[in-house]
Amino acid sequence: MAAKNLSKMSQNFFVNISEDFLSVQKAIDFVDAKENGAADIFVGKVRNHNLGKEVTAVTYDAFTPLACNVMKKLCEEVIEKFGSQLRCYIEHYKGRLEIGGISVIIAVGSPHRDVSFKACRYLIEELKVRVPVWKQEHYVDGDANWLNGQALVEEK
Repeated sequence: MAAKNLSKMSQNFFVNISEDFLSVQKAIDFVDAKENGAADIFVGKVRNHNLGKEVTAVTYDAFTPLACNVMKKLCEEVIEKFGSQLRCYIEHYKGRLEIGGISVIIAVGSPHRDVSFKACRYLIEELKVRVPVWKQEHYVDGDANWLNGQALVEEK
């Protein structure tokens, strides 16, 4: 069953927390515009490991109204920082996802690729730090753990 639609949208951005599976095509369609020659898309997926543990699934939770407001502010920031022609899309999943499930989609459309790359990277990095979405990993041994939010993690 779909959650109430609390998404926020303008001509230049769309943000949402969804209990329905996320659609890359929906993101592409939103950021497309006649004047745009570039579209960058980041797709976050559930992987089978994290920090040395075998993961079987991840549950995401969020306070939807606050998360959507913060994502809206991120879009407004990126449009101010990188240009008013940008079109931005952020959607995060809420609920349990198995390995390979799409947890987040960020898309940016712009006239040129450099701006599109930079804006997309800015949005995912800021989302990880500022948007109140919580992540509970489920492990092969039956244990589960809520994780602390973090910025970019480089595995070694």
